Amino acid sequence: MERDELAAWLRLTLSSGVGNEAARQLLVAFGLPAKVFEQSSSTLQQVVSARQATALRAEPPELAPLLEQTWAWLQDTGVGGARRQIVVLGDANYPQSLLNIEDPPLMLYLLGGGEFVSNQAVAPVNKGQAATTSIVNKLALSLANSIAVVGSRNPTPQGAANARQFAKALGLAGLTVVSGLALGVDGAAHEGALDSLAPGSDRLATVAVVGTGLDRVYPKRHLALAHRIAQNGLLISEYPLGTPPLPANFPKRNRLIAGLAQATLVIEAALKSGSLITARLSAEQGKDVFAIPGSIHSTQARGCHALIKQGAKLVESAQDVLEEMKIDSGLAPALDSIAVDACSAGATGSFGTQTALLDAIGFDPVGLDALQARCGIDTAGLQAQLMTLELDGLLVRLPGGLFQRMSRG
Repeated sequence: MERDELAAWLRLTLSSGVGNEAARQLLVAFGLPAKVFEQSSSTLQQVVSARQATALRAEPPELAPLLEQTWAWLQDTGVGGARRQIVVLGDANYPQSLLNIEDPPLMLYLLGGGEFVSNQAVAPVNKGQAATTSIVNKLALSLANSIAVVGSRNPTPQGAANARQFAKALGLAGLTVVSGLALGVDGAAHEGALDSLAPGSDRLATVAVVGTGLDRVYPKRHLALAHRIAQNGLLISEYPLGTPPLPANFPKRNRLIAGLAQATLVIEAALKSGSLITARLSAEQGKDVFAIPGSIHSTQARGCHALIKQGAKLVESAQDVLEEMKIDSGLAPALDSIAVDACSAGATGSFGTQTALLDAIGFDPVGLDALQARCGIDTAGLQAQLMTLELDGLLVRLPGGLFQRMSRG
């Protein structure tokens, strides 16, 4: 992309009161953004309101510094030499699958070695018209082998382990895992997808759709994970550089997560979890929604149970997901051997209270070794605390040396 072209696209996105829908109408009418800004106010008002036309005629004061920042970002190779790209609506490399969503972004910022399957060649002499044709025709999904894995920011230890192990198994089957880089399930899903990569593999392991500019990482504790994704996957944002983690950005980006994936798997979610937005959008696009059931006593399972009641498909293994998606990986025995081990969740926090230990146990049966790995408590101390919980009626011993949390409700 040339600097002048970038300036025009940035100006279009910065024009006050001109959202994506109005901008797409302008592209349909006039072609590329540079052509939009050549129009008179009266001509613009044939497509948009007078107020929007006035805004389009005036250059936004923040355009010049943002242009400098963005152009410099594109030229910089950054840490590890990860590729930096900007893809605009109508480009051959714009993901076809996002043309199926209600509000496709005008610009996508990309960081990483991955790329989307190219659309059919766009005639260079009429790129703007190609953009409008793509919008009208709603081209087919290009990321055919991808799945969104989403869920709670505060999962149980078992939920975090489920996310990582399901993502790893699905990655081994050749699927790209799409998620949002948030704490909890998102981060575990990205980690699991990266775990599935063989040394030297150039497969697109995972895609992280973020709610900030790509010059920022949120949450900060995922900085190292973001760097790994940039080397073996792709980070995507529709927000310009410098955009902070505004609360409204995260529900909005969920439409991109749903749009980029062939199906959505919800690992663990409360009734008001943002991951249910992703599931709903996926269902509205006619895609499969999968949910893992949990304990009826766990608030983090209620969102999944609600989805199952609404028609989401209950799954207990990665193989269940692959069969529903009609993907024959040829790895069924290997996938079945990937046990969902809560030790891999690495629960953190202080275990000096009953509440903290109960949180580490979760609602699924767990063995002493797995629980000790989560808590980091010596065997004698852990057994003493488990005995106290059992005497208080908060815990029950099961056959096979397993423990399970009990609900007083």
